[in-house]
Amino acid sequence: MLTVEKIGGTSMSQFGDCLNNVIRVNHSKSNLYNRIFVVSAYNNVTNRLLEHKKTGEPGVYAKFLNNEDYVTALDEICHKLLEINRSMAGIGLNLPEADNFITFRIEQAKTYLSSMYQVLASGYVEKSSIYLAAREILASLGEAHSAWNSVNILNNHGINATFIDLCGFNDNEMLTIDERIHKAFQGIDYSRTLCVATGYTKGTEGIMRAFDRGYSEVTFSKIAVELQADEAVIHKEYHLSSADPKLVGVDKSIPVGNTNYIIADQLADVGMEAIHPKAAKPLELAGIKIRIKNTFEPDHPGTLISKEYVSPVPKVEIVSGTDKVLAFEVHDPLMVGEVGYDLKIMQLMRNFGISYILKSTNANSITMVVWDKHEVHKMLEEMKLAVYQLTVKPVALVCAMGTNIARPGFLYRGAKALSDNNINIECFAQSLRQVNLQFVIARDRYADAVIALNDALCLNN
Repeated sequence: MLTVEKIGGTSMSQFGDCLNNVIRVNHSKSNLYNRIFVVSAYNNVTNRLLEHKKTGEPGVYAKFLNNEDYVTALDEICHKLLEINRSMAGIGLNLPEADNFITFRIEQAKTYLSSMYQVLASGYVEKSSIYLAAREILASLGEAHSAWNSVNILNNHGINATFIDLCGFNDNEMLTIDERIHKAFQGIDYSRTLCVATGYTKGTEGIMRAFDRGYSEVTFSKIAVELQADEAVIHKEYHLSSADPKLVGVDKSIPVGNTNYIIADQLADVGMEAIHPKAAKPLELAGIKIRIKNTFEPDHPGTLISKEYVSPVPKVEIVSGTDKVLAFEVHDPLMVGEVGYDLKIMQLMRNFGISYILKSTNANSITMVVWDKHEVHKMLEEMKLAVYQLTVKPVALVCAMGTNIARPGFLYRGAKALSDNNINIECFAQSLRQVNLQFVIARDRYADAVIALNDALCLNN
């Protein structure tokens, strides 16, 4: 059985636990192999290189973009990575070799970025493509660091490991992402070595142009499909659970066990990714199941995501959502009966690259829920000039999801749970497929709503 397994950044930062709970657990020396690990950068490293994924706090990339001192910023990053190396000396990392590797790689990056800066200064090139290339170079540093370190530690523990460097720093081959992955894995006997691949892959199309911060999961997905893996495994620092344990408490957060790709898509739509949707699709089409495992509970089977799964009994599997959204409503007394009224709204959203999470309509109003971000506010300023009346409200979206909830009673129980906790439903949506009940509520009641729905729908299935 060949598995391709991804280890997230938080887990990578506790690599001693990964060594015991992921790599060695339930594996004798004779069956350690037939596994490929795709690793993320250590926790917060990519945030420092690019920008913080959640807060938007700028990193080295912003300094390059704004013609600021990115060299000093890279030196500071290098210092942080050397500190990480020192923290792993106790679990078998060879410090002189590890420090030499990442120091040289960062010096290479400085050379590339300096050359790009000179080309930009000439004024003869289109800037956006250069900026995107710089973003790719910076992103690759974190995964190269963690993958090289992992292989070094494994080898020092007597485990035969192979470093699969997909970053392409030392070649000028014009390969697509798929071609680079195909070439990198040629001729490897997986029964004799444990491969550790960088989560970043260099390709002519630019992995970040299409997938941005989801690139490591895309690499993971493409490797699994290329090698026709029997299973794709994602190791996280938590279970895929009925609700966020930080909100409802660990004792009331139940591991899901089984679900399907449709529910994984619903989660991704509200920013709670079990896996990036563009990484999930190739696996789904190839018929490869995904297993989400908790790094720190190695004996738990985790959650299996498959194409065909439908719960044999009606139940809500997951309550999730976000409090980082806006609801805007376009109202027009002349809307009723007018064909295609919302076309101009959609065209404006497309111009700003904005998609909606929820849409609800009546005779003369259209309500949409979108992410609360800078581009949305710019779009709404323009929309205000184009429609009869526009109302904008900061809200939260809380969802009850399940593979088998197309039965009477779930909507009633969900609405009653919110009502019993004095939480008003500002807006609601559900499609004919009936896999996701979406409640729009006041933003400051988000945590209360998740707790109420988890208690009513998940703990009392």
